[in-house]
Amino acid sequence: MSQRERALALLARAGEDEALLDAVLGIATVSDSVFGFHCQQAAEKLLKAVLVHAGVAYRRTHDIAELLDVASDSGIEVALGLDAATRLTPYAVEQRYEPLDLEDEPAPPLDRTAARELVALLRSWAEARVKR
Repeated sequence: MSQRERALALLARAGEDEALLDAVLGIATVSDSVFGFHCQQAAEKLLKAVLVHAGVAYRRTHDIAELLDVASDSGIEVALGLDAATRLTPYAVEQRYEPLDLEDEPAPPLDRTAARELVALLRSWAEARVKR
């Protein structure tokens, strides 16, 4: 599979997460941790699509900040405001799998509309780079 084909496949997989986000945006019984997880997953795949398309190697990670740093360090211009996606990283693992410590503060409510808009911004940025 070529780099372009891999990048397009990652864009498509991110689209699956985005379709779920759109379907459950207003459903209160879907927890913020589930919604945040799919926001994080979409963001991660969109970033990796850009990196793959550019031929940039990255380590296996769910850390959005690390992926943004790899992009920037590789000369890929990261659009203003995309660094906000780093707030999604905890939804990849901590909010999803780690047991809750009763002494810990609960995670603040997720602004689902803002998170979805951030993923849409990432989508536009990624498509502009991959579909050239």
